[in-house]
Amino acid sequence: MASAMDIGKKLVDLCQQHKEHEAMETLYAPNIVSIEAHGGPTMPQRMEGIQAVKGKADWWAKNHEVHSGKAEGPWPHGDRFVVRFTYEVTPKQGPMAGKRITLDEAALYTVKNDKIVQEEFFYHMG
Repeated sequence: MASAMDIGKKLVDLCQQHKEHEAMETLYAPNIVSIEAHGGPTMPQRMEGIQAVKGKADWWAKNHEVHSGKAEGPWPHGDRFVVRFTYEVTPKQGPMAGKRITLDEAALYTVKNDKIVQEEFFYHMG
């Protein structure tokens, strides 16, 4: 059985290689729960199921020009671990459209039966 640290290292490694979809395919449970710090009209705060989470990732990729991305960690605690993500992006829509910004967030992941069953994102909106 893999530890949360093992799963976290795999996640960070795949994210560093910009293989986020592979990470979702191999590390996420089918019933994954994803919780953002904020929800909005185009994206609910809480999503459930691998298809919804993949859809959110696809939406994000289509609506942002990503200049660079970095994943740091993991920092484990029992069946959970934290990863810090830093991205340089230019949003394609919304109030920040066309403006290059830095996104700095932390994510708390919970692992059960060798799969990530929950991800929670922590960040502030400027």
